[in-house]
Amino acid sequence: MSHEYRIHTGHERTAEGLVKAFAEVPTAIISDNLHRLESAGPRIRPLHERGILAGTALTVKTRPGDNLMIHKAVDIAQPGDVIVVDGGGDLTNALIGELILTYARDKGVTGFVVNGAARDVDFILSGDYPVYAAGVTHRGPYKDGPGTVNGPISIDGMQICPGDVIIGDMDGVVSIPRLIADAVLEQALLQVERERKILAAIASKSWDRDWVDETLRARGCTGL
Repeated sequence: MSHEYRIHTGHERTAEGLVKAFAEVPTAIISDNLHRLESAGPRIRPLHERGILAGTALTVKTRPGDNLMIHKAVDIAQPGDVIVVDGGGDLTNALIGELILTYARDKGVTGFVVNGAARDVDFILSGDYPVYAAGVTHRGPYKDGPGTVNGPISIDGMQICPGDVIIGDMDGVVSIPRLIADAVLEQALLQVERERKILAAIASKSWDRDWVDETLRARGCTGL
């Protein structure tokens, strides 16, 4: 088997119930509980108008400008998968467009995250199918390879392994490693509750703000 063309199957996926629970939590709060390390970076932005992305990662590493392995990933995808593509951040050629997105959605793929460009943005904007990309161009892709399906990839420092939890909202995309997903969810839900109480305190004009000056004093601030 050529080392330039590799397809791996049989990876473990995060449980569906856990993915659904994460879908109710904002990416900002998930990121806080991953020590703000697992963001796909500010270049990866939502192109769709609305809709939450939630699923398990089916990863692709491809030569910039080429989507052969993306097509293969969609062919072997299972319902609930998110296609996550490391295209090197190159924006010269679009890696995805209306045809592959329509096919993928019909197969139950819950969305796409592409470190590269997309096209057919009018189509993407017209619905709620989650598509995240680094940019847009009308120029189409090549279909030659090489690449890898279901190997570890990295997007702007965010490491993604097959089966990890992928959550996206209007703030961007975050990946939760499968092996720590339970613990991260537990802490994230506690933060959701803390922030709910703060919002209630703001509404009742009772939010305790003493922590601001206390923090400044601890850092030697003068003029308080």
